[in-house]
Amino acid sequence: MQEFITVNNLCHDYAGFDGSTVLALDNISLKIAPGEFVAVIGTNGSGKSTLAKHLNALLVPTSGDCMVAGMNTKEDENLWKIRQKVGMVFQNPDNQIVATLVEEDVAFGPENLGLPPSEIRRRVDEALRFVGMEQYRQHGPHLLSGGQKQRVAIAGVLAMRPECLVLDEPTAMLDPLGRDEVLSTVCRLNRAEKITVVYITHFMEEAIAADRVVVMNSGKIMLTGTPAEIFSDVELLKSLGLDVPVAADVAYRLRKAGVSIPKNIITEQELAVALCR
Repeated sequence: MQEFITVNNLCHDYAGFDGSTVLALDNISLKIAPGEFVAVIGTNGSGKSTLAKHLNALLVPTSGDCMVAGMNTKEDENLWKIRQKVGMVFQNPDNQIVATLVEEDVAFGPENLGLPPSEIRRRVDEALRFVGMEQYRQHGPHLLSGGQKQRVAIAGVLAMRPECLVLDEPTAMLDPLGRDEVLSTVCRLNRAEKITVVYITHFMEEAIAADRVVVMNSGKIMLTGTPAEIFSDVELLKSLGLDVPVAADVAYRLRKAGVSIPKNIITEQELAVALCR
């Protein structure tokens, strides 16, 4: 199967405040398959948000290449097609919501594609239904909770029919209920609609939902693997300044205390089963 996104030896630098060159991404290589759910984690300044912006050509590499569906993001003639295939959802939904009614906001993208009104209506209906916001279609976005606003922002992207969704810390400003709403929506999109997902987060419990986790540090990819493989290495993650899921941390401490318990425990359910045995 051909990869949907292929990043080869990608470097990205920019000028710092003092005029020096800052290397935000340092020789990154990564492949993402169609329909895969990849979580990217790392401390602030690790380069994960910079990487996200390369995936739909908001940024282009200083050197190396980022290929999306076989198209190079460096080539200007590819930008429109790439941005139709890869939708972005950012940390603050207020920065993406442009209309005074929910349904008008979701319709904004399809209208700019020049679609006929009947197709716009169909896409808006489907997108709102999928994110569970149908009953709020006539509401003003300012009346919604943070989690609801983010679901509207996701619906606006879905109405464009992307093949891939890149979410840059979409739950950072939300309470636990809002985080659950957004993550469950994203998981449903990935599982039911087979949409490729790249999910940037600093909440380790969210990264558990992914097929694969990529760990970034100082502009480099340090680790990549399944959630069980990544979060079982508690000492390494903590040395990189990262937290681990509570269940993984408890299991690690129990093993250090001499309790015989499997190494790949990362969820509370797995921990409960292991302890009951």
